[in-house]
Amino acid sequence: MILIVTNKEDIHPTPVIEHFETMGVPFFRLNTESLLSDYEFEWLSIPYCGDNFRIKNIHTGLEVFGHDINSIWERRPLVPSELRSVNCKEMNEHNLKEAHGFLSFLLYYLGDRYCIGHHLYDRNSASKMLQLKLARQLGMNVPDTCFANNKAAVREFSNNYDIVCLKSIDNDNIWFEEEMQEHVLYTQAVKSKDLLALPDEAFSQTVTYLQNYIPKAYELRVTVVGTEVFPCRIDSQEMETGSGKIDWRQGLDKGLHHSKYHVPKAVSDFCTAFLKRLSLNFGCFDFIVTPENDYVFLECNPNGQWLWIEQETGLPISKCIADTLIIHDKNT
Repeated sequence: MILIVTNKEDIHPTPVIEHFETMGVPFFRLNTESLLSDYEFEWLSIPYCGDNFRIKNIHTGLEVFGHDINSIWERRPLVPSELRSVNCKEMNEHNLKEAHGFLSFLLYYLGDRYCIGHHLYDRNSASKMLQLKLARQLGMNVPDTCFANNKAAVREFSNNYDIVCLKSIDNDNIWFEEEMQEHVLYTQAVKSKDLLALPDEAFSQTVTYLQNYIPKAYELRVTVVGTEVFPCRIDSQEMETGSGKIDWRQGLDKGLHHSKYHVPKAVSDFCTAFLKRLSLNFGCFDFIVTPENDYVFLECNPNGQWLWIEQETGLPISKCIADTLIIHDKNT
């Protein structure tokens, strides 16, 4: 049995589930925000019977038992947020926190099963510092980097470059409650002199994440499932500044061109070795390819998005995910 751990709004499981259904492979989808409202469950540890658990979808009647689960796809779980009935605010918050604790501990318990996306390793592996250190150890080019909350350090770093890239570390959006509007913090290329003209307070109130600006010929998004590598070329430099040239995410709805690509063996070997060192079976890598044809590693998202790449290029990523989960479900 394959367990998919995600949320109601996540569309990435859809094509993978279609492959499961075509091949008659049993699966169970757990939408974690509704753990308390849509599911009935229990985990039991009884002498002579061992440990086991059951989860049942109260709307569909489908259920899964822990001893049947051999493969897990931890896609996009959310914190439980729904209740069948409500009490006072304090009790509601307590009950939801307890459900979140149970869910997290359950996923830790399942950490020995084959996982695409992993509760034990994904968060740790997302560390920018850890990734840059590992990439260097594996012989890959990386940008010079600075994290600081003081202007002196930012100045020391930025004085080496005419232009630097200002990036988000872990939270790339701000929700303005009064305007009911989200503002996305895309990567910006800024002149060092303009950055250093800001007052000291601009740096002490946050963590500034900087890298030196590296000229691009184009960029790559490389999705890796197990040992299968799916490279996609992104022609960001065909776009205007503010429309994908600096941060290709800004060009996704503006005609940004994607195409299949073949990376050198050294790059594909780097990606698979990188994931192996982090105990991961999946990752989405971002690279710059310079005008001199050098490959520069930017980051790896341990549980990144890929469906739009499949739709743009035809790369069979969803089939590979399905096949990989099925193989390990049968072999366990």
